[in-house]
Amino acid sequence: MRKGRISACGAALGLAVALAGCTGSVSSGPHQQVSSPGRQASAAPPPSGVGAAPLPPGGGLSPAQIRAAYDLGPLLHRGIDGKGQTIVIVDSFGSPTIGHDLAVFDQQFGLPPPPSLRVIHPAGAPPPYRRSGTRTGWAGETTLDVEWAHVMAPGAKILLVETPTAENEGRTGFPQIVTAEEYVIRHHLGGVISQSLGATEGTFRSAAAIRQLRGAYQLAAGPAHRVTVVASTGDNGAAGQTYNMHSYFTTPQAGWPASDPLVTAVGGTQLDLASNGTRRGPDVAWSASGGGRSAVFARPAYQDGVAGVVGRQRGIPDISMNAACSSAVAVFGSYSGVPSWSTACGTSVAAPLFAGIVALADQEAGHTLGLINPALYTMAARHDRGIVDIRQGSNSWPFTSRGKSYLVKGFAARPGYDLVSGLGTVDASLFVPELARTAR
Repeated sequence: MRKGRISACGAALGLAVALAGCTGSVSSGPHQQVSSPGRQASAAPPPSGVGAAPLPPGGGLSPAQIRAAYDLGPLLHRGIDGKGQTIVIVDSFGSPTIGHDLAVFDQQFGLPPPPSLRVIHPAGAPPPYRRSGTRTGWAGETTLDVEWAHVMAPGAKILLVETPTAENEGRTGFPQIVTAEEYVIRHHLGGVISQSLGATEGTFRSAAAIRQLRGAYQLAAGPAHRVTVVASTGDNGAAGQTYNMHSYFTTPQAGWPASDPLVTAVGGTQLDLASNGTRRGPDVAWSASGGGRSAVFARPAYQDGVAGVVGRQRGIPDISMNAACSSAVAVFGSYSGVPSWSTACGTSVAAPLFAGIVALADQEAGHTLGLINPALYTMAARHDRGIVDIRQGSNSWPFTSRGKSYLVKGFAARPGYDLVSGLGTVDASLFVPELARTAR
């Protein structure tokens, strides 16, 4: 299921417009997480401060603010911008206007175009585009993924892999995703794959049904390919949507593929930034960020050092990036028929942000890094400064179903590894060279 939340309130080609049903809160799409009490999200508040740079037309955080927040400046200054690397973005259906929309986004913020933006359909071409909730929802997801991966690694090529079926809960859509990713890996088309998608483990028929879909990740981790795969952990806190996508499990759940030990699971944080991107306070774990223990996969060896937290199971996330709706990012899209600026939040933001960071580390190292999880836990154990601990926030999830209230008790951030923020977040200027050295 799609992990992002996109608000269509904003400006169309610089002119303020009021779209039907637009109230300033996050709009709901076909793969949108259902809202629960106390979790209505709103667009990011305008940053404040004397001498603030012009705001994005539709609100939200700008590329300059996010780059400053993650300390990308020193890397970009010395030419570490993803040059020579390719970020692979996988989405159901894709967007028919992605090339145009990225160009408008780049022009607005003074970003260079990527060396190339290529679109392929290894599992079959999507049906002709017709505006519907499902198609516009995935087009919005695609637009978010492409624009913000490009922000983090502007010198990297982008390969957009579109599949012909919608990924929902359970197995639906995943065979096509696996086929497409295996094609990309076997043909050496990119060094990092970003997936802002996933399904609750409990919606699969069995653990075996998940294991049968792991082929692409096993291939990626092998020495012949060394491709890093990242996935968002979801936007339902410690809970997970049921198969019908209208309610939640009443016990903690993890989402796959984030829960796969061969995938780097990216959770969500909440930023508090000044207009220039500096922090007004420490990052907080986002209350809706997915995190917990897998019911399918045992603890991998690289998590032995955090066994006291994860127990015998694989724990997620591994790392976290911005995702909160109070620190939503700016997005431009015209796939709905009305060219407009909007804001987006969710771990769909976090995954492409981190994929861009991996592309920078690949460039720094001079080769792709493959499975980086062992390196991440090694870096944390030796207290490398590029990993920044998060010690506030939790992801318990309240909801109401058929008139009855439930609370899925989640996990709290704590010193060191935890099941809501993982190892923490990153200071890219330190993290990128540390990862490049450690994951060789």
